[in-house]
Amino acid sequence: MPQLIGLVLIVVLVMGGLILTGGKGALQALPFEMALIGGAAIGTLLLGNSPKVAREAFSGFVRSFRGSRWQRAQHRELLVLLATLMRQARQGGFVAIETDIEHPENSAAFAAAPAVMADVAVRDMICDSFRLMALDLSDPARAEAHMEQSVATHVDQRMKAVNALNTVADALPALGIVAAVLGIIKTMGSIDESPAILGMMIGSALLGTFLGVFLAYGVVGPVAARFGQIVEDEAQPLDVIRTVLSAFGSGVQPGIAVELGRTAIPADQRPDADSVERAQTSARFVHRAVA
Repeated sequence: MPQLIGLVLIVVLVMGGLILTGGKGALQALPFEMALIGGAAIGTLLLGNSPKVAREAFSGFVRSFRGSRWQRAQHRELLVLLATLMRQARQGGFVAIETDIEHPENSAAFAAAPAVMADVAVRDMICDSFRLMALDLSDPARAEAHMEQSVATHVDQRMKAVNALNTVADALPALGIVAAVLGIIKTMGSIDESPAILGMMIGSALLGTFLGVFLAYGVVGPVAARFGQIVEDEAQPLDVIRTVLSAFGSGVQPGIAVELGRTAIPADQRPDADSVERAQTSARFVHRAVA
């Protein structure tokens, strides 16, 4: 919501000023210049990135206004799921959770954590980490190294989309100059017109420079910055998984491992200890009823 308010404020103030001071010619040229610069910016994004990165960059515009999908409630779901799986693995060995980690879509434990199921990277990291721990119990450090690599790979992939948006923001002022030059070329072809008409045409040409700078620093640049923050926020659950399962693989009790993971969550997203404990208790009762 704050991002939407900011966008509306920027558009109203800047475009309102343009309407009040830009004159009739600038307003008439606005749709054409916007289409020209916006189309060139989209083409730049598609040209310089793979289809996957381009799709991720386009989705960044929507994600920057929606915000991170991981808040207190979602982190609590993640901690309870990890606690459930660790407790079952400690009681019955990793074979007790084999079905859960091999087919999470059919797992009651995963079904109780819809936020995890909706985030493929988080779900896969949980399953892959438990699977690796089950295959190599003698070396928990190997599983920890794998988890660290998974976190780094995920963040690196998502940051490519952020960098793509930053590249577009950097290119927009130059694209605005290109649009302005085209307008000047058109103006020079009508040099025999009256000063009033020439003034209107020159003003319309300069509108391209205005739009390029405005879109770069008023829209795309801030969106890229916000999207980068969301990428960092949504990588936090992966780091929580690494913290919890690394501790569990080293022999730490599930309850303590969960608390270590909880304290690794930023304060504004961290669920309180009592709510996590109550959720774990409720999950244990549900598991016993199902069993």
